[in-house]
Amino acid sequence: MGRAFEYRRAAKEKRWDKMSKVFPKLGKAITMAAKESGTDPSTNAKLRTAIQNAKAQNMPKDNIEAAIKRAHAKDVADFSEIVYEGKGPHGVLVYVECATDNPTRTVANVKSYFNKSGGAVVPNGSLEFMFSRKAVFQFDKTDTIDIEELEFELIDAGLESIEQIEDQVFVYGDYTDFGTLAKALEDKGIEVAKSNLQRIATSPVEFSDDQLTDIEKLLDKIEDDDDIQQVFTNIA
Repeated sequence: MGRAFEYRRAAKEKRWDKMSKVFPKLGKAITMAAKESGTDPSTNAKLRTAIQNAKAQNMPKDNIEAAIKRAHAKDVADFSEIVYEGKGPHGVLVYVECATDNPTRTVANVKSYFNKSGGAVVPNGSLEFMFSRKAVFQFDKTDTIDIEELEFELIDAGLESIEQIEDQVFVYGDYTDFGTLAKALEDKGIEVAKSNLQRIATSPVEFSDDQLTDIEKLLDKIEDDDDIQQVFTNIA
């Protein structure tokens, strides 16, 4: 599970190397979280997570503070969080998570990306049993962290699995246990670098290099759209 997630994460971050694309998406997540539940990170877990992820991408402090302030601006747009599901070239399955102030525009764009790639948007719920929604936490492995001991201590907080990949530790749990796992890690003094909700394929599929080239063209178009926040696939 972790390695498949890492493959997609690394591929996505490579495509998102342009800060002009990354920072607006991160800023939108911060503004939405602040508008929804308040501008104090200490009492707003969603905002705290958004800020944490922005810092992990080296988003400047001034940009983060500006995104929080925008939550109180009179002219700030009301964003809706929408999920689209689709099948792309070579049968790849794709989940698209959006944050948009214009759903009509967004759905038209998403449908066009799939159609032009030879795929199509499918009715919501079609991929429900092909993906599991998980809470994922990533942090540095330090000498003070004993993986086996940590695994035992996090079970009551909702831990499903934990693994170490090189110098990084990944903690997985059901998406409903995001809050309890976040608090448990915080209580242990572990500084989480990134945390979010991921849709992880239950049966990842291997694709050839040529097939992946076609698939990546679709993913590039989707992820370049300012309304798109996250994209998940069943690529192994």
